[in-house]
Amino acid sequence: MDDEPYRAAQVIQIANETMARREFIGRAVLSVGALSASKAAWSADRGVAASEPFIQTVLGPIPASKLGRALVHEHVMCDFIGAEQTGRHRWQVNAVVKRMQPVLVQLKERGFTGFFDCTPAYIGRDPRVLKKLAEATGLHIVTNTGYYGGAGDKFVPKHAYEETPGQLADRWVREWNQGIEDTNVKPGFMKIGVDEAKGDPPKLSDIDEKIVRASARASKRTGLAVTCHTGGGPAGLVATRLFIKEGGIPARFIVAHSDGHGIHINQQVGELGAWVSFDAISRQPLEQHLKLVTAMLEKHADRVLLSHDNGWYWVGQEKGGEVRDYSYISDTLLPALRKNGVSEWVIRKLTVANPASAFAIQRRS
Repeated sequence: MDDEPYRAAQVIQIANETMARREFIGRAVLSVGALSASKAAWSADRGVAASEPFIQTVLGPIPASKLGRALVHEHVMCDFIGAEQTGRHRWQVNAVVKRMQPVLVQLKERGFTGFFDCTPAYIGRDPRVLKKLAEATGLHIVTNTGYYGGAGDKFVPKHAYEETPGQLADRWVREWNQGIEDTNVKPGFMKIGVDEAKGDPPKLSDIDEKIVRASARASKRTGLAVTCHTGGGPAGLVATRLFIKEGGIPARFIVAHSDGHGIHINQQVGELGAWVSFDAISRQPLEQHLKLVTAMLEKHADRVLLSHDNGWYWVGQEKGGEVRDYSYISDTLLPALRKNGVSEWVIRKLTVANPASAFAIQRRS
């Protein structure tokens, strides 16, 4: 949304904003790895050059610079019945699309164009639904690969306990190379989850540790960013350190649900070079989020991401149950940040440059 009081300031700042976008997207290029061998355009129909960082949407790759304002952690649909019972027989694609399309249109009307769907495999991930919604709304919708080890591991498939981190990584890389199931839709990031870290020093469970290690290996091979659900306390910091120890690039790791970790842990994650994602915005008092965000802006403005963790067409409930919209950040948080002295340049960084930098992928040779 364009604010009239800031129109003059935006004109003056537009050159700096353009340079800032290139700077932050450029960091993503450096963090993902060396440039691929020079080639002609590899996806001319989507306008992405061989050396240009891109976002892998459900409709194909787009230049990272075209992502626009984005929400990095939302859900269209979730099925909470468990890994052993979920499946396509549990929902109707067109019913989900009909229910969720108006909610996504409402987001598009607020000037957002990027939407990262964080529903993982075995909790209702369905590229068919997302593709239809992307076509209907014009949003750049991105889906994921990976396994979710939170919620007491209810959504972890049995084979994950038997396979090695390398074998799990192979599965996720295969989805990146070949597409998800029979849809030909490729994931644009990884979504994993861990429960709370326990003990002194705090440690992840064996299966959660395996999932983090697998994500680091798959990230190195694909360049995909990893969004990690955390169970609270120090789990996010422990997972970040493990990801780095396994050889993952810090700038490819996003600690979700940082809203509840405390300022000290968030700052440590930022100092490691990973992303601090405040993605429960609208679920806590506004003043609490203003404090968390502004504390990070002092030294780590280029490590902060914003989202709601909203949506949630709930499979099994009548018409998907109560769906939470995606409007709070645009309608409430951003005006409050402006009122508290946060500049339009920084707001653009939080909503445009940082998401592009966090999820940009570099084509590899």
